[in-house]
Amino acid sequence: MSALELLSTCEALLSQPTAPFCEEQVRAEILRRCAAFPHVATEQDAFGNVIARYQKGGAPSAFAFAAHMDHPGYVRGEFLGGVPERYRAKLPPTRDFGPFAMWDLPSFEVREERIYSRACDDLIGCAVILDVFAELERSGAPAHFLGLFTRAEEIGFVGAIQLAKSGALPEGLTVVSLETSSERGGQVTMGDGVIIRVGDRTSVFDSEATAQLESAARANGIPFQRALMQGGTCEATAYQLYGWKTTGLCVALGNYHNCGPDDTIASEFVSIADVTAMARLCTAVASGKTAVDPRLALREKLERQANEWIARIESPGRQPSV
Repeated sequence: MSALELLSTCEALLSQPTAPFCEEQVRAEILRRCAAFPHVATEQDAFGNVIARYQKGGAPSAFAFAAHMDHPGYVRGEFLGGVPERYRAKLPPTRDFGPFAMWDLPSFEVREERIYSRACDDLIGCAVILDVFAELERSGAPAHFLGLFTRAEEIGFVGAIQLAKSGALPEGLTVVSLETSSERGGQVTMGDGVIIRVGDRTSVFDSEATAQLESAARANGIPFQRALMQGGTCEATAYQLYGWKTTGLCVALGNYHNCGPDDTIASEFVSIADVTAMARLCTAVASGKTAVDPRLALREKLERQANEWIARIESPGRQPSV
């Protein structure tokens, strides 16, 4: 899919208002777009999470890409989500959407190779999953993977927990959490590529799954960074707590949760190049363009080096060194 088409998908999703427990319009847009893909079937669990399954070919699903449909906002007068009181105390203007309200900010703007929005987190992740569906349909690639669109992440992974406990996901699945994440701390640089997230503030993710992402990025020439990203906790931790194998991808986010300079509320923003790299990497992984376990090559290399040193230093007839 071209960058222009990816931007169109982002605009369609980011234009939908959302808040914890009030994701109906985002969910409706996701379902509408999925209905246009011949090889995608969708279902909802009892909580209202969406499970979208792309299947062309008989191989069992190995990966699920997960993103959440909500963003911090006012729900029935109560603010839900992680925005410090000092920002809210200034009473920045809001826009009403019936039972909920969002900050009165533009839903989608493109400036200087960046996307600006009231809610990049995590509608960008949702848009990337839809982009992967579209790219696989366009290419006709055989693949089998899941897209998981969850509710109420901003108040404690409510949707992800319900989904992880539901029994609706197949055993042996690796869940890849797709997020936008604050670039604070100097770990990463916006514009330098998708971030392969080895962990978050709470957890370290699966080593093999993380290595598979890195292998796929290298094999397909996709720019990437590798970092812990410990500024917050993401859905990978929630799935991991319930026994799922997890890893994560994210893109660097500016004005995290709309927290701008000088305690002002401002649009979030991400690099278009980073979002494109995330979509490319997810497509490569969904298409099976990665080694089964890239750590095996490293093990073989280290073992070969060890044997060479043993042969060189501990030659036959020589007493072992102490």
